[in-house]
Amino acid sequence: MSIPTRTEIELGRSHFKDANARVRTALETADEVVLSDVNAQRYLGCALPASKRLSIYGTPGNDLGCYMDGGTVEVFGDGQDQVGNTMNNGTITIHGRCGDATGYALRGGTILVRDNCGWRAGINMKQYEDRCPAIVIGGNAGAFLGEYMAGGVIVLAGCAGDYVGSGMHGGIIYVRQPLEEERIMNGLIQEAVDTKDEPLLNELLTAYDSAFANEAPPLSLSDTPWYRLRPATARPYSSMYAH
Repeated sequence: MSIPTRTEIELGRSHFKDANARVRTALETADEVVLSDVNAQRYLGCALPASKRLSIYGTPGNDLGCYMDGGTVEVFGDGQDQVGNTMNNGTITIHGRCGDATGYALRGGTILVRDNCGWRAGINMKQYEDRCPAIVIGGNAGAFLGEYMAGGVIVLAGCAGDYVGSGMHGGIIYVRQPLEEERIMNGLIQEAVDTKDEPLLNELLTAYDSAFANEAPPLSLSDTPWYRLRPATARPYSSMYAH
């Protein structure tokens, strides 16, 4: 059995193109690359394949893990915009908060965020073949969470901003803080979770608790009731189109 190899790189203020070139070269021979002093370099972990890992200390730039294809990214700090953009598979763990459009067009894999997310987390999220993408947010989310969502799962432990699920026509959003009736968008239904939800929801909450042990209060199905937000029908906005 081969022993996993590990390489360390300090990025400092290097240009994002240079930074990514160094990372790609390191990944040719290493299973894990540890990046220190990261300062907003974009596209880190782009198309990262399975069995490869990035451990990032600092603040990576936009599009972290974009098009990722099975790898693992862990950020010991905050993420910026579009974390996991069009990700196919893998896991991104953020020990902090994220900017806007986290999980943009996510179609596979899991994103775990310890704290808050900005606007439009999960926008255009979809299921691809047998993959069910998931985003778990331990804090609050900005407006338009799950906008135009077509598949997958979002779990929100904190409070949601306005327009949750705007244009949503697939997937499920689980919330621990139920929305007031007037804030539920037309075409959507909010209801208490039932036993059918428990296996998947428990799996995602356990993944969050494991990732952020001793950093954040544990999430559980037993301590507080959870609710699901889903489309009322398979085509909740069909009345808006000409027939």
